[in-house]
Amino acid sequence: MKRLFFLSLLVFNFFSLINAQDAKLKEGFNFTADIVSSYIWRGLDQEASKGGSPNIQPTIAYVTGRSTTSVWGSTSFAGGLKEIDFSETIELSKAFSITLTDDNWFFDKNYFNYSNSQTDHILEGTVAYTGQKPFPLAVSINTMFYGNDKDKNGNNAYSTYVELGYPICSNANVFCGMSLFDSPHVYGNKGFSVINLGLKVSKDVKVNDDITIPFYGVIGCNPQAGKAFFVAGVTL
Repeated sequence: MKRLFFLSLLVFNFFSLINAQDAKLKEGFNFTADIVSSYIWRGLDQEASKGGSPNIQPTIAYVTGRSTTSVWGSTSFAGGLKEIDFSETIELSKAFSITLTDDNWFFDKNYFNYSNSQTDHILEGTVAYTGQKPFPLAVSINTMFYGNDKDKNGNNAYSTYVELGYPICSNANVFCGMSLFDSPHVYGNKGFSVINLGLKVSKDVKVNDDITIPFYGVIGCNPQAGKAFFVAGVTL
């Protein structure tokens, strides 16, 4: 029942915010790529080498009005395709957005198989609040509701991840991510758990008058798993 409640919360937020102010977004196609020293997602190692292989993570996005359609991927420098995610984000206001994401990091089955009981894909709904002055606390609620996220009985597990973020200065923010329920296939089968706690610091390096490259570092831990991580990244 708790899992259905949070899924209902996503729907409630959509209808309660749909009349919010339009966000001003850059129109057209956009391309960026991050290079990270290791791939850590929501406090979880995403490499067979325990998160130690550098990854390149490209994004292609198309923005029109309040809508952003994007595809994001991650490929290890050691070889092997790790992940391809498609998403659709609707900016409801300057502060609120909703997103539907099609995640796939398994690639064990036919990529185009979307049968709920057989697919490698996971569909996830997200409601995000970016935080506003004078209390700029950012909050996101992310619930997996279809596909390759099952409990021990083969039913949808509705794995839910909530993250809080707060800027402590202009280039640094702290974050805390929590798994709300048992999530045997994704976050761990320990009920409510803190799985992603840390600090992100950014630094813009000016190459010339026209080019500035953003670097960042993330140091954090997964208290549930008893692990720590330190990731460096650059956005191109």
